[in-house]
Amino acid sequence: MAMQNLAPIMFGSLVVAMLVGFPVAFTLGGLGLGFGYYAVSQGFFPEAFMANLPLRLFGIVSNELLLSIPFFTFMGAILERCGLAEDLLDGTGQLFGSKPGGLGFAVIIVGAILGAITGTVAASVIAMGVISLPIMVRYGYNMRYATGVIAASGTITQLIPPSLVLVVLADQLGRSVGDMYRGAIGPSILQTSLFLLFTLGVALFRPQWVPPLPEEARTLRGWPLIRKVLWGMLPSVVLIFLVLGTLFMGLATPTEAGALGAIGAMVLAAMHRRLTLELIWQAMDSTMRVTTMVIFILLGSSVFSLVFQGVDGNKWIEHLLSNLPGGPVGFLIVVNLFVFFLAFFLDFFEIAFIIVPLLAPVAEKLGIDLVWFGVLLCVNMQTSFMHPPFGFALFYLRGIADQIHKSGAIKEPIQSKDIYLGAIPWVLMQLMLVAVVIFWPASVTFWLDKASAVNADEVQIEMKIEDTGAADGVPTLPEAAEAAASGASAADDALPGVPAPDAGEGADVDPAKAMNEALKGATAPTR
Repeated sequence: MAMQNLAPIMFGSLVVAMLVGFPVAFTLGGLGLGFGYYAVSQGFFPEAFMANLPLRLFGIVSNELLLSIPFFTFMGAILERCGLAEDLLDGTGQLFGSKPGGLGFAVIIVGAILGAITGTVAASVIAMGVISLPIMVRYGYNMRYATGVIAASGTITQLIPPSLVLVVLADQLGRSVGDMYRGAIGPSILQTSLFLLFTLGVALFRPQWVPPLPEEARTLRGWPLIRKVLWGMLPSVVLIFLVLGTLFMGLATPTEAGALGAIGAMVLAAMHRRLTLELIWQAMDSTMRVTTMVIFILLGSSVFSLVFQGVDGNKWIEHLLSNLPGGPVGFLIVVNLFVFFLAFFLDFFEIAFIIVPLLAPVAEKLGIDLVWFGVLLCVNMQTSFMHPPFGFALFYLRGIADQIHKSGAIKEPIQSKDIYLGAIPWVLMQLMLVAVVIFWPASVTFWLDKASAVNADEVQIEMKIEDTGAADGVPTLPEAAEAAASGASAADDALPGVPAPDAGEGADVDPAKAMNEALKGATAPTR
């Protein structure tokens, strides 16, 4: 087997193994070691090449940036059960409930707020499904709209900082987490605005799908309602500042910001009188499972990528993608279609650890800003949570709907068909956002720190030289200028380091001009 054929075979074997259903982490590690042994036996690279593997694995487990993952996961697990979502949804639901679509607006706004403080889709979808789905069904909301808005508002979490996806992408792309978070601000606002505009359109043209709450359901008015909303909003704003504000201001690293968020989540749970040992134990158990999964996938992908690069797989990918028609835009369109397809079958962690390291060098070679590229992939990968029938948000909602029906809060069972069909308009809006980010890069780069550009041609250096008289053997400046003007050729009679003019030109040279030229020549090396 020729070496150039081994990389496509490795990639194809990986796809087949994952489609069969083998665990991703062990599939990556096993294929990497197996193909690495074959490559060494065939002399494609020496045995010493595999000695890089322990160093790569140690670099992963000692990476302080990845330590932020358990902190953010723990924070989301605490907030999922502390009662914050209930207060937010109850207050905003009654605030907007008098208008058609009011509950839909409340779910989207609360989803965005929870996304900014939890960073996990499961927490948002489960919390809002349990609280708002029975109310929507009870007061006559269209089933497909109700299930779609709950699932979609939960997936906003993947894009709004502090998203775990952005942390992983920052690590894989070699960019700072702060830049990834800043770049995601614009698309997050656009995504939330698209969802709100869609709900407004439904309220205007199909008001019977999203009726207002009746009077008896709106029990709070005036100051009690405002106090209820503030009780849910203000602690959330403080926690958002602890996590994102300190990071953007440079007061904390991503790991330190995650630690502040974990402490803030426990304080919020204590304020809602739900901070118990059982709650902390459940949060720690969830954090352990997610972190272990992420680290094992990352270790396996490191083994696979090392061997893949050893057999020139990176050159194969680069040759495959760098010659696409359309230049960078054509590359982005093809890559996003590819990622959209993979998201039907792979989790976002798997895509980030397997596919992104292969695409990033090609994107950088094409002159694509990697922060923009990472945020674009994040926008695309969040659609994986809404893909019928494999979206995880739909799975979460399916399980919650069954539990709600069994509890008696909903009389009629919710059909899977309604959940899947209800997700389609929201997936289309997410794909619209992908197109907007591709063709409008400023939606990402506008929020990034702009590097100050310096035009070297406009830089002027002024030097003040005082004429203190001639030392022994050193001419004064007037004497040097006069010697240059008269066509003197001896280097001792001119300024040190200044070449003498050609013979025969001295009679036509202006002394002042010659002086300026001499100074320019003397200062040129320092420019």
